[in-house]
Amino acid sequence: MNAITKTTTPNIVNGINVDDLKALIAGVEGDVSKGKTSWRVATTWQGQARSRAEVTGFGIGGEDVPRRFSFEIDEPLELGGGNAFANPQEHLIAALNACMTVGYVAQCAVRGITLESLEIETEGEIDLRGFLGIDPEVANGYESLSYIVRIKGNATDEEFTEVHKAVQATSPNFYNVSQAVRLNPTLVVE
Repeated sequence: MNAITKTTTPNIVNGINVDDLKALIAGVEGDVSKGKTSWRVATTWQGQARSRAEVTGFGIGGEDVPRRFSFEIDEPLELGGGNAFANPQEHLIAALNACMTVGYVAQCAVRGITLESLEIETEGEIDLRGFLGIDPEVANGYESLSYIVRIKGNATDEEFTEVHKAVQATSPNFYNVSQAVRLNPTLVVE
């Protein structure tokens, strides 16, 4: 007797397994607790204006998922650092861009849009008078950020506009940067 084995080729668009993504969406729709995630990063001072950020894991659906990453942060020489690594502002902007990139790739993938290229360029200005405490009337961070999305693929302008609106509506870091996020600080003096 010959057994015929049926194999299913995953539906991969833009490197995203669309079947897995749709299963994740369905799972969260069926049980909202599966959609709860928690993120944590510990940052330690390394001398001068340098620090090291350590990622040890994240939580999803009540489960801890171990992950081990670290990255270095520094400031330019002009801001008291050693200019060895990107500074906190560059990491912030990179995190915004990376999160939106995932959004564009996933939104296109579920729509069957194949991307040829995608680039997000973001910039903003910080007036050091606020950061340095020189003028309390000056904001100590960005008052606005501007970004340009350059996208190319097999979609119409209208389809890319829909994707763009969907990313703005669903990107966690777009939300985090564009909305006030409550911070709950705790100081421990050792």
